[in-house]
Amino acid sequence: MTEQIADKALNLFRNSLDCRLKRGLMKEQQYIEVPQHAPPPAEPAYATSPGEPWMSIPVGRDCPQGLEYLTVLDELLVSQKIQEVGQVRNPFKVKNSLGQNLYYAYEESNMLSRTMMQQLRPFEMKVLDNFQNEVLHVNRPMRCDLFCCFPNCSSILEVSAPPGQIIGTVEKVCFFMKPKFLIKNSFGDVMMNIEGSVSGPWKCCKDIDMKVFSVNNEEIGKITKNWSGPAKEMFSDADYFSVTFPLNLDVRMKALLFAAVFLVNILLYEN
Repeated sequence: MTEQIADKALNLFRNSLDCRLKRGLMKEQQYIEVPQHAPPPAEPAYATSPGEPWMSIPVGRDCPQGLEYLTVLDELLVSQKIQEVGQVRNPFKVKNSLGQNLYYAYEESNMLSRTMMQQLRPFEMKVLDNFQNEVLHVNRPMRCDLFCCFPNCSSILEVSAPPGQIIGTVEKVCFFMKPKFLIKNSFGDVMMNIEGSVSGPWKCCKDIDMKVFSVNNEEIGKITKNWSGPAKEMFSDADYFSVTFPLNLDVRMKALLFAAVFLVNILLYEN
């Protein structure tokens, strides 16, 4: 009788242990990747088209929440959508090399500044994920820029991730024919610089590269303005960019290079 009770207790213990192991295995599998099949709760005017594929979110990465995509990528494709009447200002789609959506971005600025100041206007750019969470915030404060060689006059982007926590800046360097931008961390240290060619944005009918250099003057990536054909180039402001960087680059530096596209686009290609 005592042996039967002991056997039953042992079987109960084994069953309980098996259940715990199965639950642990399920949690481990869920930790590896979180699929983005769930649609956002509402479909605002600035959302991507229904049915477009989204990349699954890598999880368990040491980075600001929302930037997990950047930890496993070495290239971003940024396309500016053609703006229609009633739409938000400057909508952008961000995809990986497979064409899967990563983020959606749009500009917040007032009509007066866009009309009167145009390329000199201050603005805020919001970068959203598939669930409409703001994961990156880009702020361009008011700068005169007409006297860019004077301190505190040149264009600058302040980049936050998550919004409210600045991770660095993108700053335009005074130039005449050769565009140059500095990437700085949150402490104001120069981490990278972006340099265009002497002919800069005036090249026609071909892709235009701006090289990215480390502090050791080593080329580590580039921002490319992709030629989109004569019709779109002549009759719209919709531009296409690709950004490449080392896979092991700090995710915050990747985010700053991505944000640099907005400043490059406005200063060099918006008309």
